[in-house]
Amino acid sequence: MKLSLALSSAALAALCAVALPAVAQQRVFTASLSGAAEAPPVASNGFGTAIVTFDLGAGTMRLQTLFGGLTGLTTVAHIHCCTATPLTGVAGVATTTPSFPGFPVNATFGSYDQTFNMTLSSSYNPGFITANGGTPLAAWNALLGGVAQGRSYLNIHSTYAPGGEIRGFLTPVPEASTYAMMLGGLAFIGAAARRRRQATV
Repeated sequence: MKLSLALSSAALAALCAVALPAVAQQRVFTASLSGAAEAPPVASNGFGTAIVTFDLGAGTMRLQTLFGGLTGLTTVAHIHCCTATPLTGVAGVATTTPSFPGFPVNATFGSYDQTFNMTLSSSYNPGFITANGGTPLAAWNALLGGVAQGRSYLNIHSTYAPGGEIRGFLTPVPEASTYAMMLGGLAFIGAAARRRRQATV
């Protein structure tokens, strides 16, 4: 238990150490993940947070996420797009399948930080490309549009909930000050989770 707490703390510190975006061509989005946000809702104490940074000039997407408290063991994780209505509903997988490469599996907590070249077909679900113009550029534009409209979510699937144990819709982070406050919120979430776990030891 002490080891898992230490690892969670280290992962949280690593995620919070990310530099603020300084390039005007970057668009930053965040999501708070929970079982209650699943459709239908999942009875899970799991929690998570994510930062997704799109670099419009470089054509890249950076995903940083931290999660913990899952009831099941992780299997796969994706970004889904695009729901019919913002901040609700379900949609197909937009990003690489069967999962993000290197995403932690068989775990109840963990972190992930990877940058994807979104000019490559391999960064998408082939079905998403086909449904959105047939090229990586068209898929990129569709994903950017869906995320900007609140019609895209990050989903972490597990053995407990194969359809997804925790998820959260991506919403924009409009300015650096808000981004900094969000990072402070991540630290608060991590501290609260540590206290909750210590209370049950």
